[in-house]
Amino acid sequence: MTTELRVGLIGDVRGDGPVVILLHGFGAPGDDLVPLAEVVAAPPGTRWVFPEGPLRLDFSGRAWWMIDVEAIQARAARGLEREVTREAPAGLAEARAAILDLIENIEQDFDVASSRIVLVGFSQGGMLALDVMLHAPREFAGVAVLSGTFIAEDDWGPRFPARKGVPVLMSHGTHDPLLPFRHSERLRDALTAAGARVRWVPFEGGHTIPEDVVGELGAFVQEVLGSASGPG
Repeated sequence: MTTELRVGLIGDVRGDGPVVILLHGFGAPGDDLVPLAEVVAAPPGTRWVFPEGPLRLDFSGRAWWMIDVEAIQARAARGLEREVTREAPAGLAEARAAILDLIENIEQDFDVASSRIVLVGFSQGGMLALDVMLHAPREFAGVAVLSGTFIAEDDWGPRFPARKGVPVLMSHGTHDPLLPFRHSERLRDALTAAGARVRWVPFEGGHTIPEDVVGELGAFVQEVLGSASGPG
């Protein structure tokens, strides 16, 4: 059974503008990325959708799937790095199914084609955005992975070539203490080798979305939606 998500909306749902779906990171509230709708340059009439992760955490944050944060922090304190690239997290498939179901509803209710939808995600949400793009039956205008990482390699890798030519924005901090920079570089290289049109935005910093990345995201959204087909 597909999980029904709580969703926030900004924009005229009865209009004919494109759609940007923003997926928050682990531990953030469902409206964490709402401020981006106010600062990211996007075509007039863009409709913004903010799904809330289905899992409620003890401190009132939300998640798409569970992460053992204490174990990760304990390993980091000992100078050990957890290798996650080949892991397909428990709960990823359920989160993907919920977002795919949401997108199908958006296409019908908003009368918008998938070619006019951009997926954007931060951290865990970025991994989910890419996973959804790889499994969706149709192509999207583009996907942005902000401070995400390479997971589920055995599943993702064989799917990369089928998305040849897809526009992908990737950003990552060189001093990210949570998700190592080198894993994001490896994901970038794998996507590029498979033919994706990757726009790579490294920055000096940690696990965040700096102002420069916000600007790059706006340029990316304008570019991929400017060349997309019209309404419906």
